[in-house]
Amino acid sequence: MAEPTILVLAAGASRRMKGRDKMLEEVDGDPLLRLMARRAVKSGVPVRVVLGPGQTARREVLEGLEVAIVEASGTDGMAASIRAGVAGLDGPVLVLLADMPEITAGDIYLMVSLHAQMPETILRAATRDGRPGNPVLFPAELVPDLARLSGDEGARRLLQRESARVTLLPLKDDRAALDLDTPEAWHAWRAGRASSKE
Repeated sequence: MAEPTILVLAAGASRRMKGRDKMLEEVDGDPLLRLMARRAVKSGVPVRVVLGPGQTARREVLEGLEVAIVEASGTDGMAASIRAGVAGLDGPVLVLLADMPEITAGDIYLMVSLHAQMPETILRAATRDGRPGNPVLFPAELVPDLARLSGDEGARRLLQRESARVTLLPLKDDRAALDLDTPEAWHAWRAGRASSKE
């Protein structure tokens, strides 16, 4: 059975960040993108990071990590990123959004490990109370469908079509639904972390 490839999706333009690049925001001493890529690498399976054209600073923060960098050329957002990420692959794929800083290396490893026991299942991370979130691990036979995605909703329609095959994996708290897209969201998240350490 083929091992999964992890796709770290990081091609977005950070348009809601008021001139800042969320992928370069510091988390625990590292730029977010480097931190998330490093967590993915710890799973022990191949990792591809999907960037957009001209994202030189993001490419630079990945230096020294064992990741393959691929470039998304389409203009339809997440679908373009997924298409670029799965190009040439025929094994299972774990889609990891790079702007979710509370997804841990342990979460990723757990999903990769569970796939070996349930290779026909779509594994989808969920919040503690069961709301579907990310990452999502797709079995190998759905990779051709991922390669044909269009639109900026990612794999939402595919997940709806294959809903009978989806198994939700609750993760701690709301980490499977927490992404940080604005300076205000980053400020609130950092403030929450600081207060929890007091």
